[in-house]
Amino acid sequence: MSVTGILLAVLIVAVVGLFIGIFLGIASVVFKVAVDEREEKIAATLPGNNCGGCGYPGCSGLAAAIVKGEAPVNACPVGGAEVGKKVGEIMGVDAGDSKRMVAFVKCQGDCDKSKTNYDYTGQADCRMLQFVPNNGPKSCNHGCQGFGSCVKVCPFDAIKVVNGVAIVDKDECKACGKCIAICPQNLIELIPYDATYTVACNSVEKGAVAMKECDASCIGCGMCKRNCEAGAIEVTNFLAKIDYDKCVGCGTCVDKCKRASIIKH
Repeated sequence: MSVTGILLAVLIVAVVGLFIGIFLGIASVVFKVAVDEREEKIAATLPGNNCGGCGYPGCSGLAAAIVKGEAPVNACPVGGAEVGKKVGEIMGVDAGDSKRMVAFVKCQGDCDKSKTNYDYTGQADCRMLQFVPNNGPKSCNHGCQGFGSCVKVCPFDAIKVVNGVAIVDKDECKACGKCIAICPQNLIELIPYDATYTVACNSVEKGAVAMKECDASCIGCGMCKRNCEAGAIEVTNFLAKIDYDKCVGCGTCVDKCKRASIIKH
């Protein structure tokens, strides 16, 4: 190739590059999307975990929703009341009182209390157990199988599997909800951090069956409900449930439960 050809090629590339640069510069001005400065401030205030616990795609998504009025200023479960207050100041509104919530695994069926039907040698993933007999090797097909899918998705290292059952460290939990979403047994729920007592069972089997499957199962006898003066307990489908708004933390339910399925939180 001649020198003239090389120079011509360089000139063409330079002209094309200049044209593209000018076009992109004009496009950035013409098509610029105005961003509310409050959105940027809120995004900077949020923790930045991008856990999705608020129900939006990351902290920037939540910030945009708050500015649009689609989400409350205290919607970030990780930041809690402190961050909610700061976001409220940016938006010029009162964040109000926000109750701290934490994840809780409704099961005590560890290797000592639960029965085992067979030895499982497959993939250690709770979600795979939906495709094996009885939802896993343990007799109770409503309980924790202990393979730790919730542990793997927790971004705060707040869950451990101890003796075959997942346990949440409530002081480390930020209520992002990832463990709840991944648990195929629907064993994990959010409860108030300051809840005094809770039902640590998920079985809805009749009493005789539940007793055979686990030594700590709720059998729906209703003793806790009948003795709760605050009216904070209901029994549905052979399973007790505490209304934390009504519970006064007296401990009567624990004393009356012969199965020890109600525990101190």
